[in-house]
Amino acid sequence: MKITQIRNATLVIEFGGVRFLVDPMLAAKESMPGFAGTANEHLRNPTVALATSMEQILNVDAVIVTHVHTDHWDQAAAVAIPADLPIFTQHFSDRALIRQAGYVSLEDGGVHHVQGKAFGDVRVLTGNPEFQGVKLRKVPGQHGSDTALQFAYDGLQEVCGVVFSHPDEKTLYLAGDTVWNDYVAANIATYRPEVIILNAGDAQVPGLGNIIMNAEEVRAVCEAAPAATIIASHFEAVNHGVATRRDLRAYLTAQQLSDRVLVPEDGETCTL
Repeated sequence: MKITQIRNATLVIEFGGVRFLVDPMLAAKESMPGFAGTANEHLRNPTVALATSMEQILNVDAVIVTHVHTDHWDQAAAVAIPADLPIFTQHFSDRALIRQAGYVSLEDGGVHHVQGKAFGDVRVLTGNPEFQGVKLRKVPGQHGSDTALQFAYDGLQEVCGVVFSHPDEKTLYLAGDTVWNDYVAANIATYRPEVIILNAGDAQVPGLGNIIMNAEEVRAVCEAAPAATIIASHFEAVNHGVATRRDLRAYLTAQQLSDRVLVPEDGETCTL
């Protein structure tokens, strides 16, 4: 398999001969506001430009959207992605939203217009579909601690991970926007993935803590899956991600885990 880090949680995964675009945030640098109520909310998103051409990003067979927060699915993606490209979503609510996401509202001389497209092939991961020989299993995650979800569920909402399997590939677990918890531990114990992708940029909501993994939680995953190769993603692209790649690499060195965890730069491809 080949895993290319595009930006933030956006990846291109080549698996079993199929190319998947995961969680596309394709907006121009600083074209969106920061997430209100989170760390560094004064910064605009994305905080960095894309390092990969749009042509390369869109050269895929299907799209997977783990959830519809704007750093995983934005208006730029809705405009750029072809209307007939298959898109997989976590549930029917996200499917309904994405089906109409290609429409853009415009004001022209005081007259309101809607232009764009409807996505014609939006599917749900429920039922563990197979796509061109690749099995996709939706697995649970949690976008923050129990306390964070109690106080901010309307903002954090539901998320999912995906386990990829194919006879010619190692099992891949894309954890998505989750913290380390019983869901993740159970997913690892059940599917025994040989490659795990973690969103590990330590995104913070003041008073509620981290809502994706931090360095200590990456270590916990390493302990739970001692034979797996870990890829750390979701860094240095959104306002509330407080950890840098350098931070994580330093921690991994101190914990003697540098040989277990890859921390790719934007545009870098990991071949496993």
